[in-house]
Amino acid sequence: MTARPTRFHLPRRTLFGAMGLAALAPTLANCSGGDPAEQAAEDVADPSAALPTLTEQNIVQPDIEGSNGSTPGYTSYPSELPQTVDTPPGTGQTFTIMAPTWSAVKSNLSNGFTSALDEALGSSLEYQMTTGNDYRDKQAAVFASPNDVADWVSVFGWNPPARFDQAVEAVFQDLTPLLAGDAISRWKNLANLPTAAWQFGIFSGKLYGIPVPGEIITDAVFIRQDLFDDAGVEPPRTADDLLTVCEALTDAGNNRWAINDMSTGAPNLLFGAPPDWREDNGQLVYRWETDEYRNALEFQVQLFEKGFVHPDVKADSGDAKQRFESGQVAIHYDGVGAWGEMNKRLRATDPSFAMAPLSGLSATGGDPLRYAGSAANFFSFLKKSDDSARIEELLGIADYLAAPFGTKEWELANFGVEGVHFTRDKNGAPVPEEALAEQSPGVLATLVSGPVSKYDFTDPDFVTTYCEWMAGETAYMVEGPFYGHQLIRPAEYATLDQPMYDLEKDIVRGRATMEDFDEAVTTWKNSGGDRMREYYAAALSEIRG
Repeated sequence: MTARPTRFHLPRRTLFGAMGLAALAPTLANCSGGDPAEQAAEDVADPSAALPTLTEQNIVQPDIEGSNGSTPGYTSYPSELPQTVDTPPGTGQTFTIMAPTWSAVKSNLSNGFTSALDEALGSSLEYQMTTGNDYRDKQAAVFASPNDVADWVSVFGWNPPARFDQAVEAVFQDLTPLLAGDAISRWKNLANLPTAAWQFGIFSGKLYGIPVPGEIITDAVFIRQDLFDDAGVEPPRTADDLLTVCEALTDAGNNRWAINDMSTGAPNLLFGAPPDWREDNGQLVYRWETDEYRNALEFQVQLFEKGFVHPDVKADSGDAKQRFESGQVAIHYDGVGAWGEMNKRLRATDPSFAMAPLSGLSATGGDPLRYAGSAANFFSFLKKSDDSARIEELLGIADYLAAPFGTKEWELANFGVEGVHFTRDKNGAPVPEEALAEQSPGVLATLVSGPVSKYDFTDPDFVTTYCEWMAGETAYMVEGPFYGHQLIRPAEYATLDQPMYDLEKDIVRGRATMEDFDEAVTTWKNSGGDRMREYYAAALSEIRG
C-alpha cells in the first residue's frame, strides 16, 4: 500500500465540468467572450514569489530511492520512530472538515481513533463527508453559500469544480504571507513537501492550496501474467506486438477475450498522445490534432473489428475490473493503485493470480513517451478568516498530518493506537486490526499528506518491483507546457471536449468513421478550439515571461 489512499483514477482530461457557483455568477459573468490574451494575462501570474522554501527532512531513509521523480520505497519499518512535532499544535478549538470518501459515510466519529488524534492535535476535528461520486456537486452547492463552507475543505486536484479558480479568492484564505519563502520554516513537515506540489495550489500568484503530493506515474496497462504464461506469449512492447498477443489470447468459445477498453491506455501509453496540449515547433497543438491520437483511434478500431475486445465493452455493460480479475480478459488499463490492492486480494484465494504493468510501451518501437502526472492528487483550502491565530492553528494541524512516513505522527494518523487499532509484526511494522477500519475517518490524506512513499510490509518484494517499474517508466517522462501551473479552463470552453470523447466511443465501436473524426476536429476548432488555443498561447507567453 502507499502512505495515502489509492489514487482514484480518472482519464486525464482538461474538462472540468459545466456546473457553476451560483453565488459568484454575477462576478464571473464577464469571464467569457473577452479577448483571450487579456483573459490569460489576468489568470496567470508568476508563482515564484508565493512558493515555500523546500527543506527536506530525510529523517527516515527509503530502502529504494526514487529516480527522476519516481516513488521511493520502504521494505522495512524503522525500529525507532522519529517525532517531528514536539507539542500539540491546537488550543482546544473545534474545526470542521469537508472531504470525499469512497467508503461508507461514517456518521459517528467520536471514538477511540478520533479521540487519540484530537488529543495529539490539541484540537477537535469534525468530519463532513460526502461520497466521492457526489462530491463536486456537493461542493458547488456549498460554495454558493460561503458561510456554510467548512473550516478546511478538500478539493480534487484532477477535477475541481468549474470556475473554482475564481471562487478561491472569495471563499478561502490567502496563505502566501504565512507560507511563502522561509516563512514556512516554522512548520517543518509542510516545508518538506515538494515544490511542484505547492505550485499546484497557487492561483493568480497567491498561495491558497495545501497539497497532497501525487505520484508522477499515475496509470498503466496491466496484463494477467498467469494467462500470458499459459498461452505462451510474451508481454508486448509495440502496437503490432499487441495485436499479435491479442490474437493468441482471444478464445471466445471459452469466454475469454484479450482486452478491455483502451480508450485512455492506447493514446496515452502506447502512442504517446498528450493529455491536452503540447508544443510542436513553437505552436500549441491539442490532443485531437496529433497524429498519435488519430493513430490510436485507428488501432482501437482494429481491436474491435478483430473481436479482441470483450463484447460487454461495446455494449457499455459489466465491470472492467471484474472481467480482468475473473480472467475473461487478460489486458486491462487502470490506475497504479489497483496493482497492489488487486494482487493482494486475489492471491489470498488464488495463489496463481499474477498481474503486472507493461513496461516501455511504444507503438512504433521507438523511445516511449510518458507525460508526467499531476504534482498533487488533492489539495485543500482553509476558510477565509479575520482571525490569523485560527488560520495558524489549522496550519499547525496540517503540519502534524503532513509528517513523513515512519514518524510517530504518521503512525498515529494512519494506524491509530497500538493495541487497539493495530498490533506489530515480528519486525515492528504495524498490522491493522478491525477497529482501525471501523473508527478511522479515512479521509485525512485528502487534506494533506507527507511526500509520496510506497510500503507493504506483508510483501516487500512487491514494493521493490513497483518502485523499479516506476523508475523505469520515468526515464521516458516529459512535462506538458503547463505542468505545475494552476490554470483552470475558462468556463466558456468547459464542455468543448465532450463531443469528441463521445465520438471516440462511436468510432472504435464501429458506429462512426475516421472521416467523421476528421470533420469533428474541424468543428471543434471552429466551435472554440482555436479561440481556446489563443487563450493558452497567451497564458504560456505570460508564464515564460
